[in-house]
Amino acid sequence: MRPVHILQAGPEVTEPLAPYAQVDRTRPEGGCWVLGHMVGGLDGSAAIGGRVGDLSTAPDARLFVLMRALADVVLVGAQTVRRERYGAVRLPPEQVAARRAAGRPGTPPLAVVTRSLDLDWSARAFADAPPGSRTLVITCADADAGRLARARQVADVIIAGADRVDPEQAMLALSELGHQVVLCEGGPTWLGELVAAGRLDELCLTIAPLMGGDPLPVSISPPGAPLAHFALRQVIRDGDTLFLRYERGRDDG
Repeated sequence: MRPVHILQAGPEVTEPLAPYAQVDRTRPEGGCWVLGHMVGGLDGSAAIGGRVGDLSTAPDARLFVLMRALADVVLVGAQTVRRERYGAVRLPPEQVAARRAAGRPGTPPLAVVTRSLDLDWSARAFADAPPGSRTLVITCADADAGRLARARQVADVIIAGADRVDPEQAMLALSELGHQVVLCEGGPTWLGELVAAGRLDELCLTIAPLMGGDPLPVSISPPGAPLAHFALRQVIRDGDTLFLRYERGRDDG
């Protein structure tokens, strides 16, 4: 029987991003490292009134913005883009300056996963993309031709799969574009697809001190998906908000 430990307060963390910035995100088997960043209530709910933002506490909202500085691309499903009214990725000025000093683009591009291409192409997610970080659209070969042509007018399109977006092909395409750290912000269905494909390397999960949200879990596994094992690497507390960091277990894939 393994020993049980009571967690006690450790050193004070003055910069919320620092513990996450120190992680080596090199994937042993090659390709891009996929980091999921999600928030859930105490009952596992991932939304309130259909929106994730209403579940987030102030410490989580702050970390949500800062975590994007670690990414080469921010990945999100189309349903989440619609519900959360996503805009292009924005970072604090000091993060933009630090990225540019390191030879990286000031902001990572947004990448939207969609089979249907049923999106408002005039929305901020596309119209407000900064120069050099044009929004990406990841779809499949069977997507509607008219919508596909419209998407190409406002975004860079990636075809990943025949009749559905294939997670492995999508991650390969992003890696080939030079995106080595992919930050996935949901939604639950797309996160479940990544987990089932063995392509989620790390999950940063915020536990908000709330109950009574929508009956929507953090991740929705596709039918027949195998169990995926993760190892707890880090626990941080800010008031009543808990931040957990997991990495994919050695026996998973």
